[in-house]
Amino acid sequence: MKNNKSLGQHWLKDRAILDEIAELTIGNAPDSPLEAPENRLCLEIGPGLGTLTSSLLRVFPRVLAIEFDENLAHNLPKSFPGKDLTVMNEDFLKFDLASVRPPYVVAGNIPYYITSPIIMKLLNAENKPDRIVLLIQKEVAERAVAGPGKHTMLSLSVQNLANASLGPVVTKDLFTPPPKVDSQVLILDPKSTPVISDKALKLASCAFSAPRKKLIKNLSSFYPVDRLKEACLELEISLDARPSDPALETWQNLYNLLQK
Repeated sequence: MKNNKSLGQHWLKDRAILDEIAELTIGNAPDSPLEAPENRLCLEIGPGLGTLTSSLLRVFPRVLAIEFDENLAHNLPKSFPGKDLTVMNEDFLKFDLASVRPPYVVAGNIPYYITSPIIMKLLNAENKPDRIVLLIQKEVAERAVAGPGKHTMLSLSVQNLANASLGPVVTKDLFTPPPKVDSQVLILDPKSTPVISDKALKLASCAFSAPRKKLIKNLSSFYPVDRLKEACLELEISLDARPSDPALETWQNLYNLLQK
């Protein structure tokens, strides 16, 4: 079937990698409710031709797939007769995630252009999945797991709500048609509570208004410079620090000091 370029469709057909993604989606927590076979549901985003769906159905008794392409959504169930596969023809960003009953996990080979909105929708859901395994652009996956010195608002936002790690790299030649860049698996294990508050994260967002400038310079529109310098010195933040430098927890400490 011809791919739809406007939807960012690239088919991965390497069975070994597809099976590895499915295995990563299971996770290995011995006390996870997903260990009970009758409870194991996998929500797949953008199943496309069903190459990943096939691997998921080998390890999950039930798969709920959300596919935006009407033709693909209509044809997919025909490829898996006798399997507990439900396909819904919807835009995942408009899909009512609250309708999915926990426990569940999420997997998907998702379009590059809507990666961040999909991730944040999943992590901000009230009924969070137990695990999220997504095949995304390699550069974005690396940004999501970045630490102090390389932080972006994506890494801060993701790591505030989940433990993030990287899975295998998938080179562009393994896709049909090949995309312009390599991909990588991003693994997210949602946290029960955020590491820092929304207000502290908002402070970081203000600092990232000009990522290459000094943190103090960016925040001087909101707080007196002397106050900012005093707080940074107390927290051992360099006065020359950029927004990418502080650790996630440091933003909460900085916010707390600035409110005194």
